[in-house]
Amino acid sequence: MKNLFILLLLSLSFFSCEQKKNNAITFAPSAPIVKEEKKQENIQESDTIFMNFKDDENAFTAESRLDSLHSKVYIKFKNDDLGELKAEILPADGKGNIRFNQILFPDKTSDGPFGMDLKMPLKQKGNYILIIGHSLMADNPYYGKFNVKLEIK
Repeated sequence: MKNLFILLLLSLSFFSCEQKKNNAITFAPSAPIVKEEKKQENIQESDTIFMNFKDDENAFTAESRLDSLHSKVYIKFKNDDLGELKAEILPADGKGNIRFNQILFPDKTSDGPFGMDLKMPLKQKGNYILIIGHSLMADNPYYGKFNVKLEIK
């Protein structure tokens, strides 16, 4: 009986020591967590890019892609100031059958087609939509990546 009692005490002390070791590891100080500030970008979602963030040059920029599923890309931006819109498409290959097909104004009127560059006065405040696609008047539709840049001055 004495041996059983001693064995029980030894077992309890052994398990209590193990718990202290585990607690010491659990409560060890950890390295400080440094959060990286995520760069805000204009990203294409499906066939639409919402131009919400300006870059260091105070211009809206985004990378986009035309493919067989998305033969048109819609660029949506809001204009709060009257001024001039300067827009350009920069294909990854340098050249391609790609252009600004149309611009939709806040009052639901439209204009177009244009080329790879667009320069026009913005006479209305509100939401604009630029439609980018390939020219139906030319051969070989453009499929691939391109960059688009919008400046309002």
